[in-house]
Amino acid sequence: MTRVAAIDCGTNSIRLLVADAHPDTGELVDLDRRMKIVRLGQGVDRTGRLAPEALERTFAACREYAAAIKEHGAERVRFVATSASRDAENRDEFVSGVLDILGVEPEVITGDQEAAYSFTGATKELGPVDGDSYLVVDIGGGSTEFVVGDDHVRAARSVDIGCVRLTERHLVRDGVISDPPTDTEIAAIRADIEAALDLAEETVPLREARTLVGLAGSVTTVAAIALGLSEYDSAAIHHSLIPYDQVQEIATRLLHATHAERAAIPVMHPGRVDVIGAGALVLLAIMERTGAQEVVVSEHDILDGIAFEVAEEIHAGGKHD
Repeated sequence: MTRVAAIDCGTNSIRLLVADAHPDTGELVDLDRRMKIVRLGQGVDRTGRLAPEALERTFAACREYAAAIKEHGAERVRFVATSASRDAENRDEFVSGVLDILGVEPEVITGDQEAAYSFTGATKELGPVDGDSYLVVDIGGGSTEFVVGDDHVRAARSVDIGCVRLTERHLVRDGVISDPPTDTEIAAIRADIEAALDLAEETVPLREARTLVGLAGSVTTVAAIALGLSEYDSAAIHHSLIPYDQVQEIATRLLHATHAERAAIPVMHPGRVDVIGAGALVLLAIMERTGAQEVVVSEHDILDGIAFEVAEEIHAGGKHD
């Protein structure tokens, strides 16, 4: 077994997976999986730059992860950075800071690469679909990825609708967030989402797949609420099926709730309180556009896709030894 570490740094969160990879099969065995909300994308949509305080929060998490990687003795580390760092003028500051702390340079990947990693991570356990395909949607902080495929990716598109980006664009005025949002503000978010879905549909046949698989914190939080969990439980959430009617009810409730009401939900991570309404609305709009009657919720996503790729590289290298 070879021990690998994968880090996924997005607009809202940074996550670590340390796993053992079998050199013959590429199978992964989780050892350490953790997440911190750092909001790296704070203000990027407005300023085009990564804020100093956002960089420091991210670097603090990197220092924590470096200690965990060292403790577990991971032999290979891959760090992938997504939406916020793609968009930022000063992303060199981010790259050099990560390199200093972790000893690896972050790979600032494209939206299409992000989509492919997400698809691999989400569907590898689900297995092939006979005569059908999956539509995998990864609702992030800055962007949402759409991927259609069966045993491989057939079409993918990344569009700039994420829970943080939509919240900052439509609900924040002079540094103050609407509490709760007005109907006009919600309508503006919805219009942005619909335009992005039109754009995604130019490349990805969104209505073709029978199975909708939803990834990332907005989706898993909606699932946790739908399941009535008293605390966040990854095992209960992973591969749960949440029907459209519940998604609609929860999205509506979150969008019209106050900050205090959202914060009081037992499974709500403090870093998602202000952005969960927009994220839930993205999921709802996707289900309405595709006609999906339920969503399969996956706790495995881009992070697992990164780790699987490292494992496969090890496997391929082993075959040539």
